[in-house]
Amino acid sequence: MPVLSRRLSLSLATTLATASALAMSAPSAPAAGNSATRHADAWHAVFAQTNSLSGNQIVAYASDAQGRLTQAGTYDTHGLGGRLTGSVADHLASQGSLTYDREHRLLYAVNAGSNTVSVFAVDGDRLRLRQVVDSGGRFPVSVAVHDHLVYVLNALDGGSIQGYTVDGDHLTKQDRWHRCLGLDPNATPQFTNTPGQVGFARGGSQLVVTTKANGNNLDVFAIDDSGAPSDSPVVTNLPGAVPFGFVPNDRRGVFLTEAGPNALTTIDIHRDGTAQQTAFAATGQSATCWVVAIGDLLYTSNAGSSSISGFRASDRGRHLTALGYASTDPGTIDATASPNGRFVYVQTGVNGIIDEFAVNPDGTLTQFDSVNIPGGAGSEGIAAT
Repeated sequence: MPVLSRRLSLSLATTLATASALAMSAPSAPAAGNSATRHADAWHAVFAQTNSLSGNQIVAYASDAQGRLTQAGTYDTHGLGGRLTGSVADHLASQGSLTYDREHRLLYAVNAGSNTVSVFAVDGDRLRLRQVVDSGGRFPVSVAVHDHLVYVLNALDGGSIQGYTVDGDHLTKQDRWHRCLGLDPNATPQFTNTPGQVGFARGGSQLVVTTKANGNNLDVFAIDDSGAPSDSPVVTNLPGAVPFGFVPNDRRGVFLTEAGPNALTTIDIHRDGTAQQTAFAATGQSATCWVVAIGDLLYTSNAGSSSISGFRASDRGRHLTALGYASTDPGTIDATASPNGRFVYVQTGVNGIIDEFAVNPDGTLTQFDSVNIPGGAGSEGIAAT
């Protein structure tokens, strides 16, 4: 396993330094528009996290009807960003470090350097800090929300999860909803040997954690009616996979990125927490770690290749059809999609840039603009409302 970690680290660093331009197959131009043809569902906001070690901030962007972003404000989280050793573009090495709670109109931001989570109330492209809460562990990297439940993933000291309930515009920490993951705290490099994401599956009845190279496991906790996790997870080993980011596949399981073989996979998760891979599609890129979904379309971020790959899922995820790939700025990391599914926003960590893409009718992507994130390099975490 240390050999795999060293190879992944070397591949990422080398490819970032030498990445060449890539282009998604057969893109079509995005439709032109004007202010007279704007639709209500075209308006949305995008938020990006600077992850600054000297003071974390959230940068707000307003979107016009054509999906173009304009900076609308900057908000202090009252916490510090963090950086895992060995990281090149993704200093938190996780998916979901900035998470939007659509039901409660709240935005959750991890402060990895100060072991806290900031809670913002969202009003369009404006934010109001409501709370800074202890993360229940060291170096929080990912937040999951379902109904009134929120779980935070802490990456260091062997990893842990901590549960909360949403009460109005605040989180209430549930001390009994803390579980240690028992990972090797000394495995190096940190960025490939810390857990990658926490998220809900099967309609909120299960909580999933990826361990990346520190075990190559998918940990599944059962969630009871009160919201509490099982005492220990059901563990499915995926040898050599380096499981990283995922999105739900309805009530059947998840679509999962595997950084080891650089692939998107379909994982069915059964009621008892056991899991099995039912589909596999290689991206042909390097450091495939993040994934965002728009209906049956899935897009993976490939940090080492500075690209984003597209796939279409069919037959309940049992078939994954490749749609090609598009180039991005250096160090492709987390991504988000507009609620209407017309646009994908890709965060790139080397220089702190958001690349803006239109989703074509065939599922391919066309880049039409980009914006800078103040603070530049090392930013990680993006969400759309």
